[in-house]
Amino acid sequence: MAPPSLARLALLALVWGSSFLWIKLALDGLAPVQLVLVRLALGAAVLLLVLRLRRLRLPRDRTIWVLLTVAALVANAIPYLLFAIGEQTVSSSLAGALNATTPLWTLGIGLVARTERHLTPLRVVGLLVGFTGAVVILTPWTAPSPAAVGGALACLGAAASYGVSYVYMGRRLTGRGLSPLVLSAAQLTAATGLLLVVTPVAGLQPVQLTPAVLAPSASWARWAPAPPMS
Repeated sequence: MAPPSLARLALLALVWGSSFLWIKLALDGLAPVQLVLVRLALGAAVLLLVLRLRRLRLPRDRTIWVLLTVAALVANAIPYLLFAIGEQTVSSSLAGALNATTPLWTLGIGLVARTERHLTPLRVVGLLVGFTGAVVILTPWTAPSPAAVGGALACLGAAASYGVSYVYMGRRLTGRGLSPLVLSAAQLTAATGLLLVVTPVAGLQPVQLTPAVLAPSASWARWAPAPPMS
């Protein structure tokens, strides 16, 4: 791999790998629903600004918006919220480790949905080893507290939701002639709308905007979530 590509990959790993630490810090002053709303709104704002600067437009097709809203639910709203809930009781490092099971969920869900048809013996072994590793990370034999178990399961549920989203987007949103940037901006806009609906019900807790809370929140305005598959 060329040095510039390696540097970009390292930067991407740093940005995405550190997101679980930022979530942990932001939870000191924001409730999970509030935190997710901030993440989505800032990410959507950045991408909408980029669209404007590039003179691109959001989709106008109602069917595309329905598909994007479903994608926003399983790729953004649900997993972001589950990670925020999970990190209330588990460490950011454990949340990041459990997030690494996303490819395993994607493969397993793809097999169930019959979008993944090339299952070789080596891939079966990899799938089994990966899920065994997830069990080892959870260490259920150490009798952890119910809160910690619940938090870990929430993080696993988030990774599984990512897996569902990749399979769904691969089947429903690829090949529609829209750029990844347009799809990402529309998806985050839809996800923000979903959280705005949820916030009056589950996100009205008192807010404590300390510097440690504001710093990670501001970082999400600079680093928008990954674009959907295209």
